[in-house]
Order: sequence, then C-alpha cells, then structure tokens
Amino acid sequence: MDHPVATPKRSSAAGGWGALKSCGKHLLGSRAPLSGARAMLKANQPDGFDCPGCAWGDPAHGSSFEFCENGVKAVSWEATDKRTPPKFFAKHTVSELRGWTDYALEGEGRLTHPMRYDAASDRYVPTTWADAFAAIGASLRALSSPDQAEFYTSGRASNEAAYLYQLFARHYGTNNFPDCSNMCHEASGVALQAAIGIGKGTVLLEDFEKADAIFVVGQNPGTNHPRMLGDLRKAATRGARVVVFNPVRERGLERFADPQNTVEMLRGASAPVASHYYQPRLGGDMAAFRGIAKAVFAADDAALAAGKPSVLDRAFLAHHTDGLAAYRAVVDATTWEAIEDQSGLSRADIEVAAEVYLGADKVICTWAMGVTQHRHSVATVRELANVLFLRGHVGRPGTGLCPVRGHSNVQGDRTVGINEKPPATLLDALEAEFGFAAPRHHGHNVIAAIGAMLDGSSKAFIGLGGNFARATPDTALVAKALASCDLTVHIATKLNHSHLVPGRVAYLLPCLGRTEIDRNPEGKIQIVTVEDSMSMVHGSGGINKPASKHLLSEIAIIAGMAEATVGSSKVDWAGLAQDYDRIRDCIERTIPGFSGYNVRVRRPRGFMLRNLAAERNFETPTGLANFSADRLPEATEHQRAGKAPGTFVLQTFRSHDQYNTTIYGMDDRYRGVYGERRVVFAHPDDLAEIRALTGDRVDIVGNHQDGVTRVAEGFRLVPFDMPRGSLAGYYPELNVLVPLSTFGEGSDTPTSKSVMVQLRAPAAA
Repeated sequence: MDHPVATPKRSSAAGGWGALKSCGKHLLGSRAPLSGARAMLKANQPDGFDCPGCAWGDPAHGSSFEFCENGVKAVSWEATDKRTPPKFFAKHTVSELRGWTDYALEGEGRLTHPMRYDAASDRYVPTTWADAFAAIGASLRALSSPDQAEFYTSGRASNEAAYLYQLFARHYGTNNFPDCSNMCHEASGVALQAAIGIGKGTVLLEDFEKADAIFVVGQNPGTNHPRMLGDLRKAATRGARVVVFNPVRERGLERFADPQNTVEMLRGASAPVASHYYQPRLGGDMAAFRGIAKAVFAADDAALAAGKPSVLDRAFLAHHTDGLAAYRAVVDATTWEAIEDQSGLSRADIEVAAEVYLGADKVICTWAMGVTQHRHSVATVRELANVLFLRGHVGRPGTGLCPVRGHSNVQGDRTVGINEKPPATLLDALEAEFGFAAPRHHGHNVIAAIGAMLDGSSKAFIGLGGNFARATPDTALVAKALASCDLTVHIATKLNHSHLVPGRVAYLLPCLGRTEIDRNPEGKIQIVTVEDSMSMVHGSGGINKPASKHLLSEIAIIAGMAEATVGSSKVDWAGLAQDYDRIRDCIERTIPGFSGYNVRVRRPRGFMLRNLAAERNFETPTGLANFSADRLPEATEHQRAGKAPGTFVLQTFRSHDQYNTTIYGMDDRYRGVYGERRVVFAHPDDLAEIRALTGDRVDIVGNHQDGVTRVAEGFRLVPFDMPRGSLAGYYPELNVLVPLSTFGEGSDTPTSKSVMVQLRAPAAA
C-alpha cells in the first residue's frame, strides 16, 4: 500500500507541540507509559542513567529535565513491555525473519533468553549461559590464530564493558577492533590527532554560552542530537551568530520551539536558530572554508596595507602553531573559480560568512557526519581547524573545535582502549597490570574486517551491541561476510538483521539495557560510566526492573566468554564482573586521566578528562598546533556527477523517527514524510528535468563502475530544498548502494555522503 508523502510546512518550527505529541505517542507505543515517563525523569540526572541516545553534553548546573524527544524514543524503545521470547523463535525461521523490516523486528520487543542457532531447523533455540560460554570459548580456541576473530563494538557500550572487552581480546591475542566510530567520526579523530594532538574536541558545553559565532557544518541537530538545539537557540537569542553549512535545509536549524518553555508553548511561539544558512554541494565544505580562509587573508593584507592591526592572532600563530606559511601558499594558489565550482556557493556568500568569522571574538566550529563521510573528510576537518587557528579560536573560553559524536559512548569506548591501532603506552600498561603479552601489530577496522571475513582470513565475529549488517556499506556483501564465519555472537537487547545471518555456530545473547537495574549476586546495584562529546565522564545507574530474569549485563557476558576462552589465571574475570568498581580501578591504573575514578564519577555530573589541547598544550610531533596544506580534491563526486548525464550524488541520513539503525517509527516530521521510509529527496527542478512527478516510484542504481550491480528498488520521489544534482534518503535501506571499496583517505570511513547513482523506472513498471 502506498502511503501519502507531503512536503513540510516551511512556517513550522522544530520542537514545540509536535515534539510533545511524539513523546506521548512513543511512550504509549511502548505499552509501559508510566514506567517510561518515570524513567525519563532520571535521564541524564546525577542519580539516574545516561540517555542511551546521543552523546551531547549535560550542563554543569543541571535542570529538572535533561532529555529530548529522541531521548524519549530511545528510553521507551528500551523500556517497552513487549518481549521476544523463545516461543517467538519457535514460530519463525531465520529465513522468514530476513523478510521482515528493521522496524518490525525490533518492534517485537526485548530478547529474554540466550539463544543458539540450529541450522537443521533454521531457528534459534534456547540454551543456557554456561553452555553458550563454553561453546563460544571452544570455537575461539579452535581458530588457528586469534587474528581470525573480529571484536566489534557499538558506541552504546559503557566504559567498563568496553575496557573489559578490549582486555579480553588482547589477552586472547588480537587487536581486531572494528568499531562503530570507523563508520562515523574516524576522520575527525585522525584529523584532530594530527592537528592538535588529540582526537577529540576542545570545547565544554559552557563554551556555547560564551561564543560570539558558532559555525555548524554538516549536521542536523534537530534529529540527531536535539538537546543541542536548545544551546544553539540560547546562543542565537543572546546575539551570537549561528552560521550553518548544510546541503539540505533542515527545520531544526532554522527555528526551534522549546517544549520546556511553558510561555512559549502556550503562545505557539518559536525562535530563530541560524543567522546565516548556506547550502553547499555534497563534499563542498572544504572548498567553502578554503574560501573563508582566502577572504580572511585578504582582509589581513588590506589591514596591514592600511597601517591597521592584523586581523590574525599573530601571537597565537607565532607561539602555538606550525605550518602557516605552507597553508597560506596553498590558499593563495586556490582560485575563487575552483572554490565556487566545488562548494556550489558564490564568492559573495562565502565572504559574508568570513565577515561573521572576522567580527567574532570567540568562535566555535561544530560538525558531524556530513563532513566525515567523504573521500576527503580528513582534509576537510583539517581545513576547519586551519580556519580556527587563524584567529586563535582554540584554547580560549567560548572557542574551539567540536565534533559532535553520535552514540552515547562512542568517544568513551575509544578512550578506554577500543582501537585497532593501540598506542604502545596502553599495551605497556596492560602488560604491567595483568601480566600477559599484548599483541603489538595493528588489527582490523570495519572495512578490513569485512574484507577479511569475505576472503576467509577471519572466521569469527563477536558483536558487542549494534547492528553490523545494517550499519555497514554494501549490505549484500556484508551479509555474505557474516554468513561465511564459523562463529557469530551477538550481544543485544532486541532482534535485528545482523542476527539473521548466522555463522556455522551462532549465539544471540540478551543483555540488560542502560535503563535497567543491574545487581551483582550479592544484591549490590552497579553503575557504569560513559563519556560525552565534551570529554565529561558520567555515572549511569538504571532504575527499571530487568526485562527478563534471564538477562545478564554486557560486562557479565564478556567476563563469561573471556573466562571460557582464556581462563582466569591472569585476569579475575568473575571478580571484575561482580564489582564494577574493580574495573574502574583497573582503568585508573592503565588509562591516563582517570585518577580517583570511583570517587569522582559519583559526584554530580561526574568529571572532565583533561584535554591538553584545550589548554594550548599540543601533543603533536612538533609540540604545536599544525596547519595542513592540502589542496582541494581534483573533483568531488558532486562535480563528477554533474559531468555525467543522468547521474546524481546521493547522501544517506536519518529520519526523525530513527537513531542509527534503530527505527522508532515511520515518520520524518520535519521533512514532511509520514508512514514511509522508501523515499528519495531531490531538488524540484531535477524532478522536472527528468519529467518525474512527486510521489513517482523509481529504482536507484549504483554507478560505481566496479562491475557490481547495486539497486535500491521502489523509492518514492519527494521534492526538497537541496542543491541540484544531489539526492538524499535514509539508511540502512540505502546502504545497499554504498560501495565497500570507496572510503575516506586516511580514515577508511565509508563514503555514505557521496554515492554516485542514477534513477530508472521500477523494473516492475
């Protein structure tokens, strides 16, 4: 059945009554509205749990409510009273379930029992925890090399779970840690490590209260991290300029109505967010910021020629940076013609953005996956840093670089050791603490892990949360990779498509959720910790009754697998799982910055990990903040598509009723789409040129020219305000079009924001 698709009302604002209605809808849909509402009052509170959604920071001063619409969706999704027990699996084969949608699978509710795949019946059947751990341990020990196993981590895992996980894998003998960060902000980490000596941002939430200008690049806070909208709106209300660079015109970046503002809600009022909104072509952000730099240098030349003070922060540049001359040379060599062609913006518009930058004493630059999922993403993030360096906008209050992470602890997982390229200092510390020889060679990231499973050099996959089969590119190839394994293990709260491509031996292990009470065998309530995008470490303790008495915590599951695989002569796995304070003691002794961990994390709002770059102490080889001197790419995919008749460049993104691969509902309210996910957005003039009507169905065909046929069938066309020649649609449905062989230079991040495609009439038409 076809569902109606409407274009959004341009006069509407993000948030407001629509957000409140959505919250109510999802709480009721969980069939546990009272417990869900009670849980929300403890979300992001000192005596509660950290929201399992995004990684936006919590204010130090606190408030009575620290959650957003999508936080309500995440909590009600987890706190549902719906269950997926063994009798469900008895009714449905795995082959049948592969035909279900992501939404339908997770809509069945929480997993309740450990399950083993039975190939003869093509069904998951109940097993015991002891039998599961023993079989997993035996399978891992049977591999000819530890490097034949892949240990995948979702950003939902706590610091304690992630630390124990990396300890298990390294004790076992591998650094194979494909991680969800490989698919999102890897470019940010690589670029910032080279630029400022740490792969994290340099701002605190309080800096947004002090900035004069905030540049928001390639991100959609209204859907992906809605609490950020409140901070942007507050900044705009006090007079700060909010300059947006985003190809798609998103409602949340234009106007926002605060659902927690009673007066505003009663009046039906809202407030603007962006003072300037630019829509560059896909992949054009580097060129746009190169243009800003060019305008800034021109303004500096003019000031000096007129006998006026330099507009650059000469003291910062002289004492804290390296490479300015080379950067100035590459900026001078970049023509305005190239900048305009690649960015899709006019010189006049870019110079206005530069005037905002020059007129601000304190500037923050914040970005997300619209920047990081291109071939040249590392160079683009370096360019953002270059521009901020010019006027000393790093290491001062109200300034800084701010990559906004997605999942709630993706940054913390990396901090505590989930890294396929571990620093020697970490390995030395683990060896000293635990007395085993840690592997020193680099392991696999996501792209390498998929390749290894496909060519047979990896034979086991263990997933600590997430939905690997749907989060990764080239969906059919990834399913083939997982199915080829001798062993697949998934630690999860709900059923998803990754669980439906089992290896020869396969286990589905249900765990406690973030909102649930975690008691040890003596009855002590345990807490875990997470790190947000501002390097703040928070405690998190669930308040809800577990969905099933058969659930174990992620930590207990990891400990059980580890003991069955490597034994307990070096590590007391059971002891660590019994008291998480002991894990935090180990982290304190082996990871810098965690002194006094167990004391500090129990303080309201936790503590901040020291960020030396925020203190203008740059731990780079030069000891300084490093300018890069990268040329613009010869051509972006958008430019290439423009030279190939009938070719478009596609970006994948989330709908408003979605978080990563989890689908909460079928609506995308801010974009005017209801009851439908198989849609593709396009500029109205592009639709007219191809003689297509709103609502027509098309097949989207990959145009990568690598001999692989990639088709996403039956997508409805929706006109939208975006650059001509570009398309947009939702993942995971469109991941089938993202080639495994195209990834970021220096980051290996899939190029999900720049996919070359063509449109054709549906095959059935």
